[in-house]
Amino acid sequence: GAKKWLEWRKELELLSDVAYFVLTTLSGYQTLGEEYVNIVQVDSTKKRIPSFLRRAIFVSLHTVVPYCLEKGLLHLEHELQMEADESRSLQSNPVLGLSSRTLIRNWIQKQVGELTEQQKKKVLQIAYVLKQCIPLLHRLHLAVFYISGTFYHLSKRITGITYLHFGGLQGEDQSIRSSYKFLGIISLLHLLLTIGVQMYSFKQKQRARHEWKLHRNLAHHKNMTKEKTPGRHSRCTLCLEERRHTTATPCGHLFCWECITEWCNTR
Repeated sequence: GAKKWLEWRKELELLSDVAYFVLTTLSGYQTLGEEYVNIVQVDSTKKRIPSFLRRAIFVSLHTVVPYCLEKGLLHLEHELQMEADESRSLQSNPVLGLSSRTLIRNWIQKQVGELTEQQKKKVLQIAYVLKQCIPLLHRLHLAVFYISGTFYHLSKRITGITYLHFGGLQGEDQSIRSSYKFLGIISLLHLLLTIGVQMYSFKQKQRARHEWKLHRNLAHHKNMTKEKTPGRHSRCTLCLEERRHTTATPCGHLFCWECITEWCNTR
């Protein structure tokens, strides 16, 4: 079913990727894509096939390390936010999956328990920055690949594995490379635009949090006039609870201040 698939999706993808690369790259064979376009993996000398150790490191960096890094950041962020939001349950986030039964989460839980409050806030900020920067780093590396034509993935750059092409005409290869350089330039421009949008969104989120802190510190005054039918009309349609610090949007709908500001930040 869909629930089990969401729970095990990352693990199944990891298992299939590892199995594929073990049966091809690690075993000394071409992948289907490499065979189709007539390329073979070579080391930095471009005269030898990469050693078994180099290929094993490449497979690990390409599959296992990204999985562990993603899971580690998710569990770290979840553990640090547990105290801030006690109502948040593990089952509400299907991305975390089997976090309660993994070694990664147990190790992170132990390390987080030894941190002070100030250190927890600092680590939470670092985790957030890493989550935002890793996809941008991959996009930057991909744009560089389009321009230079070498090291498609970071794992190949770290291990020094490149490709040697055999067969085909040299002129065709040069014409293809020129078109990919243009694609790389467009990718870089798009990346810069994305970074600008994210920085603007981050400033807006900081401003909303600051306004919420100011609003929360104000004394809460109960309304003298109560509605005749409390419940449905006085509930926030986002959290489905009694409205706290009732806030009106320009269209006239009423929400909790924290609910509507959080919704605007995420949507």
